[in-house]
Amino acid sequence: MKFTLSWLKTHLDTEATLERIVATLSQIGLEVEGVEDRGATLGAFRIAHVVEAKPHPNADRLRVCRVDAGDGRILNVVCGAPNARSGIKGVLALPGAFIPGTGITLKAGRIRGEASEAMLLSAREMGLGDDHEGIIELPDNAPVGESYAAWAGLDDPVIEIAVTPNRGDALAVRGIARDLAAAGLGTLRPWRAGPVPASYQSPIRWETETPACPWVLGRHFRGLRNGPSPEWLRRRLESIGLRPISALVDVTNFFTFDLGRPLHVFDAAKLEGGVLAMRQGRGEAFLGLHGKEVTAGEADTVIADASGALALAGIVGGESTGCSEGTTEAFLEVALFDPVAIAETGRRLGIQTEARYRFERGIDPGLMREATEAATRMILDLCGGEASEVVEAGREPDMQRTATLRFSRLASFGGHDVPPDEAVAILDRLGFRCLARDAERITVAIPSWRNDCLGEPDPQAEYDLIEEVLRIKGLDAIPAVPMPPLTDDSGRPRVVPPVAVTPAMGRAILARRVLAGRGLVEAVTFSFMARDVAALFGGGDAARCLANPIASDLDALRPSIIPNLALAAARNAARGIAEAVLFEIGPVFSGGEPGEQTLAAAGLRSGPSPRHWAQPSRGPDALDAKADALAVLSALGVNLDAVQVTADAPAWFHPGRSGTLRFGPKQVLGTFGELHPRVLAALDLEGPVAAFELNLLAVPQPKRRRRGNPALPAFQPLTRDFAFVVAEDVPAEAVLRAAKGADRTLIESVSLFDVYRGEAIGARRKSLAIAVTIQPRERTLTDAEIEAVAQKVIGAVAAATGAVLRG
Repeated sequence: MKFTLSWLKTHLDTEATLERIVATLSQIGLEVEGVEDRGATLGAFRIAHVVEAKPHPNADRLRVCRVDAGDGRILNVVCGAPNARSGIKGVLALPGAFIPGTGITLKAGRIRGEASEAMLLSAREMGLGDDHEGIIELPDNAPVGESYAAWAGLDDPVIEIAVTPNRGDALAVRGIARDLAAAGLGTLRPWRAGPVPASYQSPIRWETETPACPWVLGRHFRGLRNGPSPEWLRRRLESIGLRPISALVDVTNFFTFDLGRPLHVFDAAKLEGGVLAMRQGRGEAFLGLHGKEVTAGEADTVIADASGALALAGIVGGESTGCSEGTTEAFLEVALFDPVAIAETGRRLGIQTEARYRFERGIDPGLMREATEAATRMILDLCGGEASEVVEAGREPDMQRTATLRFSRLASFGGHDVPPDEAVAILDRLGFRCLARDAERITVAIPSWRNDCLGEPDPQAEYDLIEEVLRIKGLDAIPAVPMPPLTDDSGRPRVVPPVAVTPAMGRAILARRVLAGRGLVEAVTFSFMARDVAALFGGGDAARCLANPIASDLDALRPSIIPNLALAAARNAARGIAEAVLFEIGPVFSGGEPGEQTLAAAGLRSGPSPRHWAQPSRGPDALDAKADALAVLSALGVNLDAVQVTADAPAWFHPGRSGTLRFGPKQVLGTFGELHPRVLAALDLEGPVAAFELNLLAVPQPKRRRRGNPALPAFQPLTRDFAFVVAEDVPAEAVLRAAKGADRTLIESVSLFDVYRGEAIGARRKSLAIAVTIQPRERTLTDAEIEAVAQKVIGAVAAATGAVLRG
């Protein structure tokens, strides 16, 4: 919300400085985001008259100007602007002035042998735009010697505040003035719009057919002359970043910010049928004033005449009935809308306007009639003509609401003991009318401008009254209170605070370190994604779709982190970065209910590896993803010998190039593999792409190890190699697991070192060569004992897989 200091003072009678106003706004909960004081920046510049301009004797493109500075001096100025000529008026900077557009402080000097005692400025040099083709030209009536900033209305500071969703009343200059007056920074100026007599009956009437618009007023005007707005109105709108359009439109924009009351005005000559209806859309399309086509569905409220929908109610008007310089009759709309309906339509259609911003936060229903009269008077003052009687449809809502504040709660709940009389005075200045009071409490009537903002039901409203009193008293005045002392389970004081890192957090921290150490780059993405993308990864169902998404392409809870990483890789590839090695740790969702969420660690590798002289470039494969996943599990203390790999990975992985990691037959730790070509095509990502995802909450807690270094074996280990011929569909892991289990006392490790397929071993068969490391524990083994272990290995592998020892 932006406003100028002079605009604020039209509602607030105060002598407070800008600095004090800014400080008070933040103290009462209206956080100041910025102050733009162009008057301070441009204060050194003055209006000057070029008495004479002649060519520079030593430079073709320069001119030597004699300039009247307005203080009796005629200064010599060397200027390179093509429009520097005798008789014009411009803006002059004297030596010592800071030039914001160039960042220099001006000094007098000589240019090509001619003295230059000052500088004539362009718009860019003053920081007012990009125009630097010539110096600023001012009209003939510009007063020589006067401050340019004051004459141009640029000495009015612009204040911008952040407004929380419950403070719709603070989206009006008058609402901000009311708060400052309540905080003791002046007096709220009286404001009341008297009735404007009607000259005729309105040829247009209202109908409302939807609960989204419970009440609407309107007024017809004729004999108008719609032209540019007066200077004061144009400057007021320009100061807050609005572009003046015409008097009729500017009036509606003015009251949107001045009173927080959005209005809309139709060109009445373009309306058909004599009736304007508030109704639901019927799939109609029209061009909005924001320059885009709007299609209104059954859930959207529109304003329609006999020809169909003309405007999206409470959000944006239509181009077909907009006012122009040729408008001679108009119809003013002053409506009250349901905030939820406006918010849902605005989000669904992706349209953000100042009107929507206010309606969805709640506007003052008690201002409807007075706003109509105030706008009527300004339209007649600026455009002439005459006005009809006010027509309306629906009915005024019941605004009688009360709340009770117990004075003791200011200290016990709010933390600041405000005297009862002071609390009552604050509420009175904010517009809360006292209905009953005793020594312990006060009951007040809630003003209409806070009716939609204060909590419901009534017990909740007491907390809002506490907040109102404390923020006006000053949020910085609430004393700091130390945290209560820590105690253990027995109630005794705890010297050392409890561990702040939970086991789940510890796993995430360790997994992050491991993956970063393996060269993957951490990504942070939304926990949401597009519904169609979620459907590719087993999601997109109704239980995981959002009723109120923050964006149309983030309307579903993510069933996996992998699609977010894949989309990030696709964006990188589209920008010429083919290789992506990414990981993320965050939540994934198996449903939409509490408890249907888990913590996952996922990684993805795509694109060819960098070219290197010692080895060829290659793309990632399933084993890369498996290695990343096993590295994380190992760091988390999982015994990898107990981890099994099954070939039942989800459908978004490539069959035969993926797997599921299990700890026992039922406990799934995660999945890994290459993404399916169908999925890659849907995500517009070139393969191969390898990824993994682990459920960190499913990882078993590691067993506590005894402290101290393990004893090194006293005997030399020995290795024996075996080559087994197995069926093609037998996984190597089954052979390794069987060999390792043949003698758990002596066999230290088993590894695969060769795979062979060929005619010598037959079709649909393969040879797996493994190395078995035997570690004696108590004594050196004899040849017979070693042979016995080898026979155990052969027998165990044959029994488990049907393998035969290759000859």
